[in-house]
Amino acid sequence: MALHKNANVAGSFVLFGIGIFLITYLLHGVDMSMEFAFGLFAVFGMLRYRTDTISIKEMTYLFMVTAIALLCAVSKLPTLELFFINAFLCFIAFLVDTRFFQGQHKIQRISYERIDNIKPQNKALLLADLCERTGLQVTNAEIEHIDFLRDTADLIVYYIPEATKQKLATNSHNQVEANS
Repeated sequence: MALHKNANVAGSFVLFGIGIFLITYLLHGVDMSMEFAFGLFAVFGMLRYRTDTISIKEMTYLFMVTAIALLCAVSKLPTLELFFINAFLCFIAFLVDTRFFQGQHKIQRISYERIDNIKPQNKALLLADLCERTGLQVTNAEIEHIDFLRDTADLIVYYIPEATKQKLATNSHNQVEANS
């Protein structure tokens, strides 16, 4: 069974959070300033992993894990109150990550070789070509990078997933029946 990329990221976040918690908790008992602990946090926050670039979403979760670990390590709040604060932060992260806040579109990055279609006046041709070639309901495409040496362009393609398309069709069909 192959692991999904997010499983590796989640494991790294757990280890990162435990490391931050332990370092901050142990250094909190030592006679040194809180600025030193936050300076240590800044050093960890500035770490850049050279193997893969980390997405904005993953960086946000890394910050949340670090913040929760620091909060748990240095807080003088009662354990129950600290638990509810952490649960609230996790609930907000879960809520923001649901489809309600993300919208109905998915994003796909593709390399596109029909360079004439990327001109602004050919946007309709570009979208029609992408729909035909991918079989997706493409709603928009943005140019990320153009390589004139290879006559290709890297595009960010926005499309409606099949499940969402079926749901929208069912809702509009039910609405037409209700109006009849």
